[in-house]
Amino acid sequence: MLAIPVPFVVSMLLGLLAISLYAQLSLQGKVASMFLGLCAVTTSIVGLRWTFGLSIFSIAQPILASIIPVAAWYAFAHANRDLGTLPIKHFVAPLFVVISAVSQPWLALPLDVLLTLIYACYGVALIRFSSKETALINVSLGNWEGVKKAENIAGWMLMFSACVDTLMSLDFTFNQGGFSLYILTAAHLILLPVLSIAVVVVGINTPVSDELESKQISSNDETSSSQVMTIERAHEITSLLDSKIRQDRLYLDPELTLSKLTRKLGIPAKQISIAVNQVHEKNISKIINGYRIEHAKHSLDTSQDTITQIFMNSGFQTKSNFNREFSRVVGMTPSEYRKSKAQHPK
Repeated sequence: MLAIPVPFVVSMLLGLLAISLYAQLSLQGKVASMFLGLCAVTTSIVGLRWTFGLSIFSIAQPILASIIPVAAWYAFAHANRDLGTLPIKHFVAPLFVVISAVSQPWLALPLDVLLTLIYACYGVALIRFSSKETALINVSLGNWEGVKKAENIAGWMLMFSACVDTLMSLDFTFNQGGFSLYILTAAHLILLPVLSIAVVVVGINTPVSDELESKQISSNDETSSSQVMTIERAHEITSLLDSKIRQDRLYLDPELTLSKLTRKLGIPAKQISIAVNQVHEKNISKIINGYRIEHAKHSLDTSQDTITQIFMNSGFQTKSNFNREFSRVVGMTPSEYRKSKAQHPK
């Protein structure tokens, strides 16, 4: 059957991407590489299960499938703070799947229902958190929007998988599983690559930070989370932040994160985020990009550097992000801005 080799091709591509990502980014790409490896193994098990029909593969496939949403959650939660290891509560659902898969011949526990619930719950959680104005402490400040979009996409992919599990259950109920092979193969061709790309977006935009310092940041945030921010304190923090950013030109660091700003200012990340939102009614990502746009405008006015050179020297990592932010702040593209200045010099 032509559909059977497809999972092996996808598995090989995901495996090669995992190796390539880890080779290029090392520790920075560790979480994303491990997730890609998990998806590669899961996809190959799907192919082996439907090719050979051995019971070992029938047991392994749902177990690996139950770990994927937990691993995706960890990747995105790591962007918010240093987790170390996952809380034990996240291992409960996969443990139930292990018990259900192993005892299936005797107890016939509702394995499909359990997997559907796991994917639906984690999907809803990711979509919910992607819509909130959360502080992505370990993510490069210029890439917050991209990471939040990736988190939203990952959530919808998990919801998609929950729908697929429901569809397969209906197929087995009313059609003796006649279309299950095609449903599962098509679902994995869509789900795992898209979910993997979303996790990679997080991985490449989460610079490596000192583990001890990251844990200290998390500890400081926990102790300060219950404090009420007064308007005077908010203005004090934003004034100190502005002074430090301009003095040290911190915005020129393309891998600047909220955790780095915390170490520079000696103020917990959550307090910085709350103060900036309270005073400027914007998140810290947009504030830093504002400094970068200001620097880029000065370069466009006073130098003959190319726009590519200017965006790279202004702290942006990609030209698309630079153009989008420049248009948002200035109201025109960088090339339009330069032309307008050339036509109407002061």
